[in-house]
Amino acid sequence: MFEQLTDKIEQVFKGLTSRGRLTEDNIRDALKEVRRALLSADVNFKVAKKFINNVQEKAVGEDVLSSITPGQLVIKVVHDELVNLLGGTAKDIDLPFKTPTSIMLVGLQGSGKTTTSGKIAKFFAKRGFNPMLVACDIHRPAAARQLEIVGQSAGYPTVMFEQGESPFDVAKRAGHIARQSGKNLMILDTAGRLHIDEAMMDEAEELRRGIQPDLVLLVLDAMTGQEAVTVGEAFDQSLSVDGFVLTKLDGDARGGAALSLREVTGKPILFVGLGEKLDAFEKFHPDRMAGRILGMGDVVSFVEKAQESFDEEQAKKLEKRLRRDEFNLDDFREQLAQIKKMGPLEDLLSMIPGVKKNMLKGLQIDDKATVRIEAIISSMTPAERANPSIIDGSRRKRIARGSGNSVQEVNRLLKQFFEMKKMFKRMKKGKMPSFPMGGM
Repeated sequence: MFEQLTDKIEQVFKGLTSRGRLTEDNIRDALKEVRRALLSADVNFKVAKKFINNVQEKAVGEDVLSSITPGQLVIKVVHDELVNLLGGTAKDIDLPFKTPTSIMLVGLQGSGKTTTSGKIAKFFAKRGFNPMLVACDIHRPAAARQLEIVGQSAGYPTVMFEQGESPFDVAKRAGHIARQSGKNLMILDTAGRLHIDEAMMDEAEELRRGIQPDLVLLVLDAMTGQEAVTVGEAFDQSLSVDGFVLTKLDGDARGGAALSLREVTGKPILFVGLGEKLDAFEKFHPDRMAGRILGMGDVVSFVEKAQESFDEEQAKKLEKRLRRDEFNLDDFREQLAQIKKMGPLEDLLSMIPGVKKNMLKGLQIDDKATVRIEAIISSMTPAERANPSIIDGSRRKRIARGSGNSVQEVNRLLKQFFEMKKMFKRMKKGKMPSFPMGGM
């Protein structure tokens, strides 16, 4: 997401920073290009106009024009205004610990509501809640079954609707089950339609009045652009939602929904979905998203992913083994498994400042390579994994056959492993490592 917008804005910034001095005309011309980029990204026309006016007002001031690095100051103004446009600061969601707390999800059919139910359950489970899913879509049995499958994959129970029940009846019965079973968070997955209609809104309003949920979230498909903003306005007017969940931000969405929602509706984006997996879900941070849009990376999110994925005890054990020069292929395999938990490699690299999307386009970032590496290592004996230096030619052939790979791929893995061990030795001696290039 935002790739085209990021590329265009980076070109504008490159032109600004390449000039020693800037004039008001230079800045106005640059901002016209930014405005075109925003409109191309499907940002609301009025929102784009207001954004550019705000930036221009601050960017043509004397402090900027007389600065030694005026281009950098203009970039800072754009960044700050972009953060404001996206909502300013991340909103804390303090749900009460009661029996049960409830979150109601609403949205159109196909927006990703059902999968998001599982993601939200997992998100709050990490924060001490004991969740359950509730199928309040009484019109589509397949949707209820899908929710049950999502619940099973996440490890949370699902309350299914029974014949003749209304959505309120299902939610009320789920409340009794929650109190009896010790569940303190209900995620209510409501019915959607292909488009907004009166029957859907009436049903959602009735459920909200009856249950009085602690949080009402509207799930929106970021791929639909300005249509998502129109849907957001309609639902907010009828239900007064607390905030939005933007799904499919990992797709080819141009970004218009994310950049327009807050300004148009006055309500915040609270969460974003970044893939199909249940852990591909984040709290929305306007400043981090602004950094990604402007090609500045997102180190904080990168570190948070690492902290969630890496086991602290394992890290301490690994550090000891490295100090004793005991690092082996079992350790190598464990580290690969930890990195895989963080998500696709291309997404991780794009969070690092200075690594641009266009730099990644020429790279063959094959996440399946880790599967091949794991297969090769798993085809080795415990002795071979502990002491790879004993792996001679005949052993390499056997490992290649057992893992379904070529001898060349086995050789490449072992070469990289031994180069990595050398690098660790140099680091231990305080020397600058020379990183091995190439990959599987």
